[in-house]
Amino acid sequence: MTEIKRLDFMGIPSQDAERSRTFYRDVLGLRPDEHAEWEQWAGDTCFGIWEPERMGRPFVAQTGSPWPLHVDDVAAARADLEAKGVSFFGDTLDTGVCHMAFFADPDGNELMLHRRY
Repeated sequence: MTEIKRLDFMGIPSQDAERSRTFYRDVLGLRPDEHAEWEQWAGDTCFGIWEPERMGRPFVAQTGSPWPLHVDDVAAARADLEAKGVSFFGDTLDTGVCHMAFFADPDGNELMLHRRY
């Protein structure tokens, strides 16, 4: 039987790979991959930018299930990103289990700042 070992990367659909790379590296602060031009890292998770339309596929932003990006302090991270021009959807939520703040990248891919407590 096949055993899935891990998630190797998250594919980030984009209509402008340069713009996406700038956002993920310069705004969010993800670590550039030393071997790949379009990949960057959050901890041990690789975010690989791709342009579906270059492969004959339609561009569709990832919506409806925001990717949770762990931070130590959601309020501080939100303030930092807002100072860099990132707009958030609504207030930061406190679910009784975690804090979450929702936003999107320049292509409309939904993300959230997240911290379980």
